[in-house]
Amino acid sequence: MTRGERALVVVPERIGEGGLRSLDARIDEAVGLAQAIGVEVATRKSFKLRQVRPASLFGKGQVEEIAALADDHEAKLLVVDAALSPVQQKTLEDETGCKVIDRTGLILEIFGERAATAEGRLQVELAHLDYQAGRLVRSWTHLERQRGGFGFLGGPGETQIEADRRLIRDRMARIRRELDQVRRTRGLHRGRRQRAPWPVIALVGYTNAGKSTLFNRMTQASVMAEDLLFATLDPTMRNVKVPGFDRAILSDTVGFVSSLPTELVAAFRATLEEVAASDLILHVRDIAHPDSEAQAADVEAVLASLGLSDEDSPPRLEVWNKLDLLPKIERKELLGEAARRDDVVALSALTGEGVEDLRHAMAEILHQGSQTHHIRVNAGDGPRIAWLHARGEVLEQHSEGDQLHLAVKLSAENWARFERL
Repeated sequence: MTRGERALVVVPERIGEGGLRSLDARIDEAVGLAQAIGVEVATRKSFKLRQVRPASLFGKGQVEEIAALADDHEAKLLVVDAALSPVQQKTLEDETGCKVIDRTGLILEIFGERAATAEGRLQVELAHLDYQAGRLVRSWTHLERQRGGFGFLGGPGETQIEADRRLIRDRMARIRRELDQVRRTRGLHRGRRQRAPWPVIALVGYTNAGKSTLFNRMTQASVMAEDLLFATLDPTMRNVKVPGFDRAILSDTVGFVSSLPTELVAAFRATLEEVAASDLILHVRDIAHPDSEAQAADVEAVLASLGLSDEDSPPRLEVWNKLDLLPKIERKELLGEAARRDDVVALSALTGEGVEDLRHAMAEILHQGSQTHHIRVNAGDGPRIAWLHARGEVLEQHSEGDQLHLAVKLSAENWARFERL
């Protein structure tokens, strides 16, 4: 696949299969994914499927129509917004004369292009190898011309395919070992952060919901933030100001998408574990998007796959972003609904409206369940005194000789941490 290549985007619509997501939004997202890797979308088309054809996904007449569309628009690449089996991909390539890439392959291409760190590249390579491993037999027909089988043991190409499979398995095993080391290192870093007096807040959300823009707004950072699907992949952490805390850490994570390939969820598990270890999760939503509810459901599904159900996860706060894009009446209604709820903050990360409200809402949640403790420490014990000021809310403080008496409001978790110091 080359940048600037002309592509035809097709979206299968299965009859009788409902859902929250509108067809127009699905088509726009498929086009956005294709444009994210620099291909030129020549045209787009949806097709209703009465039944899924095992050989080609689409019916015979639909395949002929797709081939004609590709020919009319001089498209050499066919993007199918669905997960294709190796057989379906091969059939469509033969019938249309185009190179075919499905939704999973497209997302893997984007991740491969955007991964900036060594860890990110390893995670993407592992996901890509996992995806390719099952496609050797059907898609790599050129292997049949390279080596034949031996005796009666197999047909042409079998030995070469097995050799390639072994190479893939060996490479995947090496990458998994390296990622296990990354996971252990992350665990050590998390342990240090948990002993430190600073809460960690994780940003999650659908791709292009405005997480990186909000991250930059709150931390004065310069993380890449564009109107582009998967603009940022590698997690970034920066200090953020939260009332009542000397310091807090804000973590920007990879954006989610509907039908996120299982290979990627598995490969990025080490990165996404940072979300599970946070003190607060901010779920950023593009509230101006027509499919905002469906996008939120997709994010919740990925979090659930990571073991973060509502009962087991850190506290969550929904951030309704992109207020600036709403019409006046709709904006007023939405602000009223947000004001009635204690788990929602409405804002515009682009203009800064509502960001200070978010800081105060974060502080309120992070201080929830706090109790006032009367603590006596040595006046010269600077680290512990600083810890209490940073992690809790010091209500009263006075000294008696070489002892310092403090009345500090601390959460149950932070009180337990203080006792371990």
